[in-house]
This record gives sequence, structure tokens and C-alpha cells, in this order.
Amino acid sequence: MQTKTLDVRGMTCGHCKISVEGALKGLEGVSAAEVDLNSGKVKVTYDESKVSSENMKEVVEEQGYDVA
Repeated sequence: MQTKTLDVRGMTCGHCKISVEGALKGLEGVSAAEVDLNSGKVKVTYDESKVSSENMKEVVEEQGYDVA
């Protein structure tokens, strides 16, 4: 398992947290996603053989947020 931290812009509330965590956890291979609203960081634990950084970026952007 790998851990990656995404820098996500635009998250401001509990709904944002739930949306981003839910989208990431819905990807096959993602075992955990933890949003820190104060820093705008999302810590993702995943299986690199099943999901890529690009896949994670796409699902977060589909929720309406920007990934730096």
C-alpha cells in the first residue's frame, strides 16, 4: 500500500469533506481517504497496482475541486 497527499483547493465545509472522501473511497484500490479542511490536504492510502494518481485527481475534480 502507498500513501499520497493531494493538495485540493476549494474545500470549505463538512459537505466538501464528505464529497471528496466518498469519491476517493469509491475507487477500486483506495483503502482510506482523510481530508484536512484546514490545510486543504487529502491523505490517500491506496494500492498502486489498482489505481493511479491520475484516477484520484479525476474523481476529485469531478466533485468540483481543483487538485494542485
